[in-house]
Amino acid sequence: QVQLVESGGGLVQAGGSLRLSCAASERIFNNYGVGWFRQAPGKEREFVAAISWSPGTTYVADSVKGRFTISRDNAKNTVFLQMNSLKPEDTAVYYCAAGSLVQLRIGRVNYWGQGTQVTVSA
Repeated sequence: QVQLVESGGGLVQAGGSLRLSCAASERIFNNYGVGWFRQAPGKEREFVAAISWSPGTTYVADSVKGRFTISRDNAKNTVFLQMNSLKPEDTAVYYCAAGSLVQLRIGRVNYWGQGTQVTVSA
């Protein structure tokens, strides 16, 4: 079965931190890059970060660079998004996604997770 399951969203004050997790089926984890997108109310879905299936290559959007870090735990088939120094404008539904690493950067996704809400209060 091919699936992506996010967890870790919630409510946090500005300046705080959250860590999102994306548990991927083995077929996805071993063959695709995995990344994160977010969609705020009234806005288009935007790329946040992605990591290749072979560790070492990551892409992070300029809007979150220096605050967000993407990583993966191969033993657990899980990708993490560590979010620090959160701002109210980071409030969005965060989606895990899988596909070619290069394609993920331009929004071409093979598989989507169901999303997890992140709310940052001022």
